[in-house]
Amino acid sequence: MRHGRKINHLGRTTAHRHAMLSNMSSSLILYKRVTTTVAKAKALRKYIEPLLTKSKDDTTHSRRMVFAALQDKESIKELFGNISGKIANRPGGYTRILKLSDTRLGDNAEMCIIELVDFNETLIESKQAASEKAAAGTTRRSRSRGGKKAAGDAATSATEVTGEAVAPAAVVEASAQADTATTTVKAGESREEAKADEAGA
Repeated sequence: MRHGRKINHLGRTTAHRHAMLSNMSSSLILYKRVTTTVAKAKALRKYIEPLLTKSKDDTTHSRRMVFAALQDKESIKELFGNISGKIANRPGGYTRILKLSDTRLGDNAEMCIIELVDFNETLIESKQAASEKAAAGTTRRSRSRGGKKAAGDAATSATEVTGEAVAPAAVVEASAQADTATTTVKAGESREEAKADEAGA
């Protein structure tokens, strides 16, 4: 039973494991993404995230602490130069693990990509485009036809014709009466046309 065994030893001795995680951390800092197995990526995330937090405080002490773990001057320069500025406002969670669909050919191990969150330009651009699209799509739609807007339009047209302010209810009544009058006129015209046709026949 593996009760309380939280560290994955990855089938290596302690010295070998620390050297491997140190090298992988340097590669991740320099190249911003690394393809590896899921087990190694999870171990690497525990190893590198405290180092990234230390890089926010650019002091001699923090540089020496990080150098003790990485043992690489180029990665230290990159970490305290470019990366620390980008992750300054992020309260942890600096890395992302993206599992790949294919497995390793030799031992069928699950493969993944571990990357720094703030350096995936494609994902950042897609998020910005989605937020801009959502902001642009929040325009108010017009009300349905025949509702309050139609009554308001009738009121404005009546005020333009008469030059006086008219209550919307009175305008609606007036428009209803006008509709009935036009229908009666049309009915009268159709009767007269029918009579004229009969007379002509």
